[in-house]
Amino acid sequence: MSRQTEDERLLRTDPHRQAHDFTHTDTWRVLRIMGEFVEGFENMAGLGPAVSIFGSARIPPTSPIYLAAVETARLLAQAGFTIITGGGPGLMEAANKGARAGGGRSVGCTIELPFEAGANPFVDLEVRFRYFFIRKIMFVKYAHAFVIFPGGFGTLDELFEALTLIQTGKIHDFPIVLYGSSFWQGMIDWARHTLLANGTIAQTDIDRLQVCDDPQQICDLIVQAHQHRQKGGDPWTR
Repeated sequence: MSRQTEDERLLRTDPHRQAHDFTHTDTWRVLRIMGEFVEGFENMAGLGPAVSIFGSARIPPTSPIYLAAVETARLLAQAGFTIITGGGPGLMEAANKGARAGGGRSVGCTIELPFEAGANPFVDLEVRFRYFFIRKIMFVKYAHAFVIFPGGFGTLDELFEALTLIQTGKIHDFPIVLYGSSFWQGMIDWARHTLLANGTIAQTDIDRLQVCDDPQQICDLIVQAHQHRQKGGDPWTR
């Protein structure tokens, strides 16, 4: 039987215990949440320019996608970027491995799960979180770009979280690069032919998505955007 996580306890709703939980449990949980924010800020401050890399935990080391993630992170690390991942296996491990190979800092923001996994062996700095929403803030706050490799619900969650923050003006100058045109093209087509066609998003929302199949191209795009940002410009000005 899996153990209960802090996220599960926070989100659990029992109508017979709402008043008790509010006065005896939920208010005290706020202090734990505050402490987790403070710990995250203290551990991740001073990382310098960083790139958050996301992707499936299920991709094996023999996959070409895994190798591409290693190479992408290696190039970015050599270009001076810290690499931030979720610290788990699969493509997260690949990115942390590439960061180490490139001589850069390798950070893993791990999360408490019902079945413990722990950080992959290529993480140099593990920052552990109980709450998903705090962890997601750290991914965005300390990153200058997102690179999204093929993945499942968690990867899509991070992708659309970033797109929503850009769309609503909460973050700016934030490149989002999707690796693997064959994997992402269906989603891009759906966004263009369904969402855009029905007026639920704008063309500028789609333009924010850059699809690449070459690690060097990804690195060059992010370096260029970062340099332009340092000069005070819009990294997406072409």
